[in-house]
Amino acid sequence: MGYKDLKFPENSRFLVTGGAGFIGSNLCEAILNMGFFVRCLDDFSTGKRENIAAFLENPNFELLEGDIRDLDTCMKACEGIDYVSHQAAWGSVPRSIEMPLLYEEINIRGTLNMMEAARQNGVKKFVYASSSSVYGDEPNLPKTEERVGKVLSPYALTKKTNEEYGRLYTKLYGLETVGFRYFNVFGRRQDPHGYYAAVIPKFVKALLNDEAPTINGDGKQSRDFTYIENVVEANLKGMLSGPEAAGEAFNVAYGGQEYLIDLYHKLCELLGKNIEPNYGPDRAGDIKHSNADITKARTLLGYDPDYDFNRGIELAVDWYRENL
Repeated sequence: MGYKDLKFPENSRFLVTGGAGFIGSNLCEAILNMGFFVRCLDDFSTGKRENIAAFLENPNFELLEGDIRDLDTCMKACEGIDYVSHQAAWGSVPRSIEMPLLYEEINIRGTLNMMEAARQNGVKKFVYASSSSVYGDEPNLPKTEERVGKVLSPYALTKKTNEEYGRLYTKLYGLETVGFRYFNVFGRRQDPHGYYAAVIPKFVKALLNDEAPTINGDGKQSRDFTYIENVVEANLKGMLSGPEAAGEAFNVAYGGQEYLIDLYHKLCELLGKNIEPNYGPDRAGDIKHSNADITKARTLLGYDPDYDFNRGIELAVDWYRENL
């Protein structure tokens, strides 16, 4: 269970791009806790210095400030690295609809730069963040990897393109890539601030301030909320996966299905609040229902998530109580 007992070769060296972000900083922390060297590449456009402040004195931690849109920076980042976890990207479906050109530059060209740098530096395994948004208008539940629809946003298109490049880099160049379709990841260090904040930290912040948050739509949309520790497990197991996983993309989720209004009431209960939410219009590009079949990841990666929604949400709320 989990990832605490995973065995990497001695003196393995890791690169986490977007390492000062929510997911990236948790990956850096896990790798450091296993006793390995980790280099963090981040340009701090969305990552936060406070997320990595605790690591800066660790001799196994190196911060490289730079932008994945610059190939030379990517080459430098991959020097002497065995395993790459590529998390650097711009998220948010609504923001991508407003800024499609920027998403193309960062999420597509930036990822291609990283794959090319990893290839030229002889990296053993390149694991990267995709997204459940690639399923687009495919209506069937649960979501299975081989069945995708038409994408509904520029963000989703960038992630679908990343997967195609991942497949090609494995097939044409022998770089073993593994993609992860994240389903609504949440947990410690997820940023509650700003217009594009994810739903859980946004709700928690409002409730802690005794404010009524806005639910987009009727609250009856559902998500497979996935605690951060499960995502860390998937990334580390992806790095140790066999050749049968190379070039593939995998659902990374718990396999549950929570309705947004139920999530809201659970947060109210945990925080001891009784506040009626506001309701707003549906968000453009959003999927109504989303939950994952994780059979493929279980089979090929040995992914066995420990944290269900209830356990995860309690841990997340505890963290926000202490840190907001």
